[in-house]
Formats: sequence, structure tokens, C-alpha cells
Amino acid sequence: MTVPVPLYQAKADFFRMLGHPVRIRVLELLQDGPKAVRELLAEIEVEASNLSAQLAVLRRSGIVTATREGSTVVYALAGADVADLLRAARRILTELLVGQNQLLAQLQAD
Repeated sequence: MTVPVPLYQAKADFFRMLGHPVRIRVLELLQDGPKAVRELLAEIEVEASNLSAQLAVLRRSGIVTATREGSTVVYALAGADVADLLRAARRILTELLVGQNQLLAQLQAD
């Protein structure tokens, strides 16, 4: 018998899965459309084995898909919601940074 995971736990697991800079960068790059592994490697300065491991995590989570085109593997976002999440994160971080900059300016003016 499987015990259902509470939604808050599933969300925490999801965000932990996203919690790697290479995974975030891959997702950002895939917002522009599907990319072959060699294209991702050209954009992300990591070893091929590291990229492969991070792509495997994303694929297992179901937020990216992988298709083989001959000897090339092409990755794509599994849905538009991931791109929406990344855009929301950018907005939140921008607002936080603006707020911090305003606070710093106020402190420096005092």
C-alpha cells in the first residue's frame, strides 16, 4: 500500500529537483525551443557527463522530454508551465533585488 504524499511535500521535492544551476540553465535554454545535446553543451560550460546527469534528472522528473533524431538526442520542455514558472521566478527575484537596492540607497542616504 502506497501512502499518498502531501501536496506540500511534493512541491518541496519538485523545487529541490530544480535546485541546481545547470538544470535551471537547461530549462531557460529550452524555453526558446527544443535543443540537441551538443547545442546545450555549447551554451553551458560543463562537462558532457555533468550535463548528461542533469538532463537525466530533468527527464525522470517529467519536465523535459528527449527524442532521438538519428544519433542526436533533442530535449524539449514537456509543457509551457515550466517556462511560466521560470518567468515568475525572474519577476520575483527582480522585485526582491529592486527592493534591496532601494533599502540600500535609503541606508546610504541616512
